[in-house]
Amino acid sequence: MNLFRSRERDLNLADREIRQNPYPLYAQLRREDPVALVRVPFFGATYFISRYDDVAAAFKDPRISTDLANASQDMWAPSWMVPRSLTIMGENMLTKDDPEHRRLRNLVHKAFTPKRIRDMAGRVETVAHELLDAAEKKETSDLVADYALPIPLVIISEMLDVPEEDRHPFHDLTAKFLASTSSGVLQMLTQMGTANKMIKFFERLIADRRAHPGDDLLSALIAAEEEGDRLSEEELIGMVFLLLLAGHETTVNLIASGALALLEFPDELDRLRENPELMDSAIEELVRFTNPVELSTPRFALEEIEWHGVTIPQGHRILVGVGSANRDETVFENPDAIDITRHPNKHLGFGLGIHYCLGAPLARMEGKIALQALIDRFPDMRLAQPPEDLTWRKSTLVRGLEALPIHLN
Repeated sequence: MNLFRSRERDLNLADREIRQNPYPLYAQLRREDPVALVRVPFFGATYFISRYDDVAAAFKDPRISTDLANASQDMWAPSWMVPRSLTIMGENMLTKDDPEHRRLRNLVHKAFTPKRIRDMAGRVETVAHELLDAAEKKETSDLVADYALPIPLVIISEMLDVPEEDRHPFHDLTAKFLASTSSGVLQMLTQMGTANKMIKFFERLIADRRAHPGDDLLSALIAAEEEGDRLSEEELIGMVFLLLLAGHETTVNLIASGALALLEFPDELDRLRENPELMDSAIEELVRFTNPVELSTPRFALEEIEWHGVTIPQGHRILVGVGSANRDETVFENPDAIDITRHPNKHLGFGLGIHYCLGAPLARMEGKIALQALIDRFPDMRLAQPPEDLTWRKSTLVRGLEALPIHLN
């Protein structure tokens, strides 16, 4: 009998101490229990995949689904128990398998084009320097609230033409929604009001754009068509939710956590300042090291799966440990330090296979411009408090700081 597995059954991944630094636990799981049955708030008992090779395989395994509707024997909740708000927001390509995934991705790709992303680069740079101008006047700046959050929030909001007065209220809703995934079931259910407010926000936004179409991403999503097929109203809501959520939440974490990582490894920061051509490589390394997305969205076993001597029952939940895989010492030399020249860097920060992140080019572009502007303008920036005193967000799905106090000058 594997005593470690039995003991870890009630492990709470949302525990404050683990949220502050989950990597020692992940290393232990990789060594001793690579397919561990752990306790996750809201989801309950869940199989956690921690090794790089297994995580990469899980992303591509046809026996593992992202669609709750395919998990008829799931122990968490039958489909009739899932609140309507979650069902609607789940109508996006992240929670679908092929062929439905391919259909949605093809339609979204017609609107979310590489050119549309490239055209935003100049705007990202302008916003970054405007924010730094304002932050520079403060004795202590919170790099999250003053810089890392506004950049991607402004950019994805402008791409979707979200009114300025709605942007921060929307972020507050998404932050509450993500935090609730690290709460108990009862608390999560009481916070369905947050999800319902988001639905109403999306419905109002979509209705306005139908009446007044423009040259924005949301208008393009509404107009996107392939062989007579269009996104339904619920699919539009699900896709806007995904784009707004993924389009700013994860990039906030990349910029803020990336800045912290560079400050914690000053030799690498100096090397990057002296060799700005390394910024592309540095962004890949910071995605690997900081893990803006720590865990995948839940997946479900379509059949009984045998993995490392562990039997995962059909219909059971599986969490794919991206953050653990990106620190796997069998794949990455010295994984708990940054190396901005790391090559090859086969991190899984943007996923793998059919669910590879559609917004990866946007996140890379925003992270590159934001961090380059920051380190160019403030060579003497320093932390305003010890790293161990910083507070990390409660969510188990994304990994990011609540705040990052910095002296820029």
